[in-house]
Amino acid sequence: PQTRLGLAQWLIDPAHPLTARVTMNRMWQHHFGLGLVKTSENFGMQGEQPSHPALLDWLATEFIRRKWDVKAMHKLIVTSATYRQNSVVTPELLKRDPENRLLARGSRKRLNPYAIRDAALFTSGLLNGQIGGPSVKPYMPPGIWKSISNAAYKQDKGARLYRRSMYTYWRRTIPPPTMMTFNAAEREVCIVRKGLTTTPLQALVLMNNKTFVEAARFLAERTLRQRITEPHKRLEWAFRTVLSRNPTQDELEVLVADLNLYLKDFKKRPDAAKKLLTVGEKKADAKLPAIELAAYALVANTIFNLDEAITQN
Repeated sequence: PQTRLGLAQWLIDPAHPLTARVTMNRMWQHHFGLGLVKTSENFGMQGEQPSHPALLDWLATEFIRRKWDVKAMHKLIVTSATYRQNSVVTPELLKRDPENRLLARGSRKRLNPYAIRDAALFTSGLLNGQIGGPSVKPYMPPGIWKSISNAAYKQDKGARLYRRSMYTYWRRTIPPPTMMTFNAAEREVCIVRKGLTTTPLQALVLMNNKTFVEAARFLAERTLRQRITEPHKRLEWAFRTVLSRNPTQDELEVLVADLNLYLKDFKKRPDAAKKLLTVGEKKADAKLPAIELAAYALVANTIFNLDEAITQN
């Protein structure tokens, strides 16, 4: 029928390939950084030809055969030999195929803005895993809405501050600055592919934004609560918690040197240590020594700022 119901039935008719092809291409883009059709926003005459047309056809028909089971298709991709390749690239391969269109290595891409924040909250132990519910208003720069209205941004309190980023309240004309710094879509129009940038501002956000400083404080608390007394073992644990691998000897030596530098500085300036521990709404554990906790917090902040901490390898 020529109604909305008819349109919906046509879109998912097994004989209509476009819906399944577009969906699987975006799913591939989600996992590999680029779709099999690079122009995921344009499947028309001006779009790019697929790099692997037979693979895209097979994924689309498999999606239909599995009765549009999205979870099953995600599992199919991430358990494939193609996805599970090492992401290390040789100079020769990088020169020949910089975008990995030949799929000769595993994907390597920066996490999206939501995942960067959520990963920091998760590793710090602050993440509120509640599912569903209304939007929340986490930390934002003061007076953020003043440029367009007299409405005041009323920040949430308690556990609502640490909800997953997908629940963040979004005002279309003034989107969350942290998200935009890491190339989130503006949402004024539908955007299915956003270019990625690497800017100094992103590093400044990770080092100074209240969310990440507070997360570093609580990763430091988790570190000090481990049944480990040696500083280098504690730093190994924190490094492994964030990056999912042990540090090399050179990396560990740098972290230990940083820790000693911060400890020495905070012993001279104990008020600075106490000030650092007040960043964020959640209070620090008074049972832990402030100077030591502040020093480990700065090292944790450094780990959060590493390229690997915000990159999917």
